[in-house]
Amino acid sequence: MVSHKEFVGAGKQPGLQIWRIENLDLKPVPKALFGSFFTGDAYLLLFTTSAPSYNIHMWLGEECSRDESGAAAIFATQLDDFLGGGPVQYREVQDCESNTFMGYFKSGIKYQKGGVASGFQHVVINDMNVKRLLHIKGRRAIRATEVDMSWRSFNKGDCFIVDLGKDVYQWCGSECNRFERLKASELAIGIRDNERNGRAKLHMVEEGEEPQAIVDALGPKTAIAPATPDDDKVDTANRNKGALYMISDASGSMTVSMVAPSSPFKQAMLSHEECYILDNGVDSNIFVWKGPKANMCERKAAMSAGVQFIKDKNYAKNCQIQVLPAGGETTLFKQFFCDWKDKDETTGPSKAYTMGRIAKVAKVPFDASSLHANKAMAAQHGMVDDGRGKMEIWRVEKGAKVPVAPASYGHFYGGDCYIILYSYSQGHIIYTWQGLKSTQDELAASAFLTVQLDDSMGGSPVQVRVTQGQEPPHLMTLFQGKPMIIHSGGTSRQGGQTAAATTRLFHIRQSSSGATRAVEVEASSSSLNSNDVFVLKTPTKVFVWHGVGASGEEVKAAKHVVDFFGGAATEVSEGKEPADMWSALGGKKEYQSSKSLQNMVKPPRLFGCSNKTGRLIVEEVPGDFTQSDLATDDVMLLDTWDQIFLWVGNEANEEERTGAPKIAKEYVNTDPSGRSGLPITTIKQGSEPPTFTGWFQAWDPKMWETDPLDRIRARF
Repeated sequence: MVSHKEFVGAGKQPGLQIWRIENLDLKPVPKALFGSFFTGDAYLLLFTTSAPSYNIHMWLGEECSRDESGAAAIFATQLDDFLGGGPVQYREVQDCESNTFMGYFKSGIKYQKGGVASGFQHVVINDMNVKRLLHIKGRRAIRATEVDMSWRSFNKGDCFIVDLGKDVYQWCGSECNRFERLKASELAIGIRDNERNGRAKLHMVEEGEEPQAIVDALGPKTAIAPATPDDDKVDTANRNKGALYMISDASGSMTVSMVAPSSPFKQAMLSHEECYILDNGVDSNIFVWKGPKANMCERKAAMSAGVQFIKDKNYAKNCQIQVLPAGGETTLFKQFFCDWKDKDETTGPSKAYTMGRIAKVAKVPFDASSLHANKAMAAQHGMVDDGRGKMEIWRVEKGAKVPVAPASYGHFYGGDCYIILYSYSQGHIIYTWQGLKSTQDELAASAFLTVQLDDSMGGSPVQVRVTQGQEPPHLMTLFQGKPMIIHSGGTSRQGGQTAAATTRLFHIRQSSSGATRAVEVEASSSSLNSNDVFVLKTPTKVFVWHGVGASGEEVKAAKHVVDFFGGAATEVSEGKEPADMWSALGGKKEYQSSKSLQNMVKPPRLFGCSNKTGRLIVEEVPGDFTQSDLATDDVMLLDTWDQIFLWVGNEANEEERTGAPKIAKEYVNTDPSGRSGLPITTIKQGSEPPTFTGWFQAWDPKMWETDPLDRIRARF
């Protein structure tokens, strides 16, 4: 087995690792530059879950050489070998990346001109001499492509980022919509926080109001081109077309023979002694499945068999290939089988969804103290250590930092902003936590104070801006086994507290890394969820409610919330609630208790639906979705496998509103696994039932009372 020196640390820690192919060798890419790719290069990516299981991605820029793409394929095969043949392998082509790949970069990816062969190195962090123009495309999966630094590159329908190093300008065309502005802003914030370590200044610029600095960089302004339609989206009607082929080398050379001409397929068609190609080329997807008892030559040639298949079929070169070991099948692959069953179907959507070898993975409870002894168990992407370093927390008050008493560490209030300095053996991290109900002044002050603190420490700390509800796993582990407790509104300021409600409800959920957080939600029985634990405080009692699908870690975390309230708690199991508990919650109401919460290996999926181009477009939201992924000018489709929800945004056009039931019906009917006849629920923004909101952690019914664009602008 070939072992490259870069493989020594590969897959040892959960999270993402990226290498660039340089002179036909592997060169690691620094974390601060993750999501930035040169169009003339090839890259190798490894994503490791805490199970552990692995995804290997080979990314090819549109201008990369044949030698580089060949080297990437060889390294991908060697890494797969090194990790025991269990990873899922993906071939990614620029502009046509898989949803799995895009999910690693929630605020988008950037394509830069050039590459190794033309002497282009990765941007130096903190480099203030940058001069580039990025064209932002996409609503769900965000791509920023470097284009010529000229007014000819602009159009009225899109957002652009004019990056001048110290100053980063987000330019918005007169015809671009609000959701695109929102996503472009997230990418601009990422450039400032990652590439410039918080040192660049962000500016929002409207078409026609360009400041002198932009004119100086681009020259005198010329006419701006009209908006261009997006024509590269996938038409979901193709998804019912799949064919199954068997790969064999019994004759001495690889041959491909048809097993079934169209989907849905039966799982029994896959023999453990063989390898197969599932052809969904009309939708630009090819899957290669490796039987666990297939011969080694067939298994090793899986990716090259997929590439050859694309050539033989004359499919577009941007066709995606996924190579799947038995036990590591993706949702998209399983969707083509009408009777797919995994061993131990027990994974619920709020639990770690493990890719690969589901049956062999023991569910190990998270324990931050044993992180060093068992790294695969605890850490997630960004887990630099076990959280036992030194921590200082300040609250932002009147533009200054006020120390928080250590006794209340771990409690965060939605009306405040906090700065957390974490110091450990390798350096420092500054977390800036911004509450959803904090004022514009506090948001601005928290950003300024973070840079000030960073400067006072010589610019060495890593800065992490955290919006309430999006806390990274490492931040959640700093409180050493206690949950991070997030209070809905109010503030922890001395003398500035708003009186807490007499009845309060906290939703306790374990993240995929094992850390827990307790988020205050509306004190109503409709907020409950069968998969989690809730703590209810009434004027006279404290109840701890255990949903049937709750984990032991969630039950343990509830004790800390009870300690905060003081006194003893009454433990209540779902289905055995006393009458006084229901009356405290305003009576028993419908809540999220879908049977799929306890027996489900298919995670829920969220799609944006649009027929603005005159045909049905269904585009998946990549990565873990949140409430803020619901675009208010679209119809969104939530697929929870045994039910379909259509969410109609207030600004969705009339055609989308009236066509919503047709969109859902067409989505279900074109599903290769044959799910037609599923219940379809159409709901309106602002009137969501608990059966819908229960799929989102800590749903905020007041989220849309403030403009999301104003919220993100406050982070500039």
